[in-house]
Amino acid sequence: MLGPRTEIPAVGALPTGLVDSFARRVRYLRLSLTDRCNYRCTYCMPDALGDQLAFEPRSALLTFEELERIATVFARLGVRKLRLTGGEPTVRRGVVELVRRLASVPGIEQLAMTTNGHLLGDLAGPLAEAGLGAVNVSLDTLDPARFHAITGRGDLAAVVRGIDAARAAGLRVATNAVALHGVNDGELAALCAFAWDRAITPRFIEHMPMSSGALYDASAAIAAAAIRRAVEATYGALVAVVPESADPGPARYWALASDPRRRVGIISAMTEHFCDDCNRLRLTATGELHACLGHDDAVSLRDVVRTGGTDDALVRVIVGAVFGKRSGHALAAQPPAKHMIGIGG
Repeated sequence: MLGPRTEIPAVGALPTGLVDSFARRVRYLRLSLTDRCNYRCTYCMPDALGDQLAFEPRSALLTFEELERIATVFARLGVRKLRLTGGEPTVRRGVVELVRRLASVPGIEQLAMTTNGHLLGDLAGPLAEAGLGAVNVSLDTLDPARFHAITGRGDLAAVVRGIDAARAAGLRVATNAVALHGVNDGELAALCAFAWDRAITPRFIEHMPMSSGALYDASAAIAAAAIRRAVEATYGALVAVVPESADPGPARYWALASDPRRRVGIISAMTEHFCDDCNRLRLTATGELHACLGHDDAVSLRDVVRTGGTDDALVRVIVGAVFGKRSGHALAAQPPAKHMIGIGG
């Protein structure tokens, strides 16, 4: 795998926006608000990991003021989309006020959230009023007992209420399911039907080997092509959809040939890589900036902020991280040690 170029240009010499050494323009930042979650999903944070998942002290988390300042600097550098993640972002105290602050950052055009949906029934309206535009809600199964087994603590009825509340509040909604043999492989078509009946888009995610591969079972993973075949077996042919957004995420979309309004998204990190046009960075709740989900290297923006660094100092660190962004990952051969719960997917 090619590594990044080592010579970092002077900030004043950069073209408008953040461009890495492979000419990929970064316009999308995922902000983790907390490393805590009210669920214990088997592919993300099972109890079996034990002491490996000690939570950071709350004093280590970026404050609202720090998050707003960092987001403002990223917007100055051309980032136009923010996605709030976790852990579970809705368990962060004061999340509605934080959304209000981030929505008002000049230059931010899209503000979205990825959530398990458990608290969304009460929060969807206030979040929408504060400026949130979209939510992706985790929904791995439609069977209540299986849902509880996958999530450890989850309540399917609460999540469905949250999805419906988000729609009623005017948020753009999509569902996310990690596709796994022996878990939900028989429900892929049903999960599509659930979403399409609500005029929302279902998305499926290939299982990824985070946590040094501790949670990964290659025999359980379902490849993107197999997911498409499962959908086509029930609904007929799928055709590829050209991205409509200037700031697309990692999902690739297909539509039913018989009804183009019905789309399905697939995040195919393992079998159909999308690294060539990656436009994303990830910031953990403790301020570690990761240029790639598949690698552990990171730089601390919290340290810059908390040692009196100026905004220009933040710019220099961010530019260096972007210019060090690798050409791609090797998830299967070299799983990162970091946990999905701490990086927000």
